[in-house]
Amino acid sequence: MEPVYILGGGRTDFKRNLKKEGKSLRHLIIEAGQAALKDAKIDPKEIQAAAVGNFNGGQFTKQLHLGAFIPEIDPALHGIPTMHTEAACASGSLSVLLGAQWVMGGFHDAVLVVGAEQQKTMSSRDGSDVLGAAADFDIERPEYGDFMFPKLFGRIAQIYIEKYGASEQELAWVAYKNYAHARLNPMAQMRDADLTFDCASQVSEKNPSVAPPLKVSDCSQITDGGAAVVLVSGKYMDRMGLDRSKYPTMLGFGSTTDYLALEKKDAPIFTTASKAAEKAFAMTSGLTPKDMHGVEVHDCFSITEICAYEILGLAERGKGAELAISGATALPQVRNEKVGGSIPWEIPVNTGGGLIGDGHPVGATGVRQVFDAYQQLTEQANERQIEGCKRFLTFNMGGSLTTSVAMIWGRS
Repeated sequence: MEPVYILGGGRTDFKRNLKKEGKSLRHLIIEAGQAALKDAKIDPKEIQAAAVGNFNGGQFTKQLHLGAFIPEIDPALHGIPTMHTEAACASGSLSVLLGAQWVMGGFHDAVLVVGAEQQKTMSSRDGSDVLGAAADFDIERPEYGDFMFPKLFGRIAQIYIEKYGASEQELAWVAYKNYAHARLNPMAQMRDADLTFDCASQVSEKNPSVAPPLKVSDCSQITDGGAAVVLVSGKYMDRMGLDRSKYPTMLGFGSTTDYLALEKKDAPIFTTASKAAEKAFAMTSGLTPKDMHGVEVHDCFSITEICAYEILGLAERGKGAELAISGATALPQVRNEKVGGSIPWEIPVNTGGGLIGDGHPVGATGVRQVFDAYQQLTEQANERQIEGCKRFLTFNMGGSLTTSVAMIWGRS
């Protein structure tokens, strides 16, 4: 297969409210795409195809056919083939994977991938029903009612606690850690929020219960945002005289799809999701989870990050909560503020704040994760930089761990 490199990337500020700005999903796609092309220093005429990741623009904004916005990024993109991918919260990573496979297969040498979502267009109750389309709506909406997804993941947390004896303190550590990381990220939605560990640990007027044991701080954000990356082949790198060693390359990937309804899955183990990670590592030259220097996981809720530790092999089954509270997944400057236990090994996770702290513009999240990998691997992450970062793992999922995408990136 032709190797795939990340030539550049870009994103929008996730704290913005596009409706208040008088802007739309169109503007997110254009802004993120232009930022990626500029960062990659690529002539737009070199881009041969584009993919757009978006979950539910049709209901959030009444707009679909999103590939048609690609030519508005630059007139040189007019006429190229485009495709829109949708798999709930994994929509963005599927676009990255689609673009990467175009390059791997030799179909295209330079591809633009954009993820975007505008969610601040309606009330939280109505927005919750739109998000409910990522679940088995006909079956699970009558069972769980309004605000279905917090309740679905509250149920996952209950199952995890019943099975492994974890505590709400360990869930709170994930939220505290990701808010602390967000303060280091100038583009994060919650960069100005100051969540203390005590506040994250207790139900209060400021931090009410949403779906026990989950509190507001355990939940990801409603976000408007876009992200984009430029993927190119090794042949393109050589033709342009670029040093391959200076750019991140895809080392492995895996994608799986489980049943849609939560009751049909083996929560909290999620064997099908684990197979995505197993496939990704199987493509590498013997790399293991402990060879990773940084990880981006899908923390739509705090319990999801803990499950992801185990799904990806960062922790043994039932030990994900212990890994969280140890402080091992926090950046040193955050971990030193409040260490929860002995550190088995260091593996910073969600250094930009994750979905809880950075924000969760659903269709953009998977692309944003890959952009974070690019920034870390090229030493452009500034205050949140992982020292000596050479190998990076991203894990994006949609629904209640229904669609799972794992990708391993590295730089020599």
